[in-house]
Amino acid sequence: MTVSILVPSSLVREAEDKREATRKLGYVARAATVFRADRLIVFPDSDGERRWGGGFVETVLAYAATPPYLRKEVWDTRDELEYAGVLPPLLAVSRTGSGSNGSGSLRQGLVTEVGSEGRVRVNCGLQHPLSLITPPGMEVEEGERVTVRISSRRPVRAKLVEEPSGLEVERTDLSVALGRPDAGVRIATSRFGEELTIGRLSGLSARVQRDGTTVAFGAPGRGLPAILDVEAERVAAGRSADAVEPESGEPERFDLWLNTIPHQGSETVRTEEAMFASLACLTLTE
Repeated sequence: MTVSILVPSSLVREAEDKREATRKLGYVARAATVFRADRLIVFPDSDGERRWGGGFVETVLAYAATPPYLRKEVWDTRDELEYAGVLPPLLAVSRTGSGSNGSGSLRQGLVTEVGSEGRVRVNCGLQHPLSLITPPGMEVEEGERVTVRISSRRPVRAKLVEEPSGLEVERTDLSVALGRPDAGVRIATSRFGEELTIGRLSGLSARVQRDGTTVAFGAPGRGLPAILDVEAERVAAGRSADAVEPESGEPERFDLWLNTIPHQGSETVRTEEAMFASLACLTLTE
């Protein structure tokens, strides 16, 4: 099951300064981490951007998702990270690998040296860098981030694997993200969407657990209907992709539009608040 979260490049459009923008992005990264999202994708909304656009949003989110033991080597000093100190710690738990190659905790590592005969040195936050052999068909370069499976620490036993070890952050078009084979149930969150009820949740959560999900969120003062130029009345009238038919080539192809906070008590719900409310429901298991 793959969980992908989509947020617009206009995510911090209402932030008063860079510190506030950075802090908000930290809570977005934390929500993605709490609910074990696999991807956090920034899609373009240039019309809604103000001082800080997609490049800033992607950089801060990617920094937040980088394990602390790799941040200095990976990021060094960048203007976008001026207030990185206000980011809340993600405290992500180690993911567990599975499959025919055995299991163990998965950690991100940074290739610090590429040697001969397929051997590389990798910094993955242990006391010393590890000397590992690359699997057949896998090519890595110095400075590249890789995944290491640690099966034992005393003595150290580890190997490189071709699978993600944590939250991946990227920037891409919405249509590309929705068109991926592992997109699963594609959900657009909106206060104009179908209200999520206990009865509706049972079948929906079962589909999410089986097929995975891609959940899209809007920006402050600019929800998904505005970003996608879809009339709110069309969403409210149909409340599903079948009734809200996009024109050919438009990107808003979702399986359903969903209101995960029915009868909200505040006029607006912040993106990070909507993420916690939505993902808490959608990732429930029986």
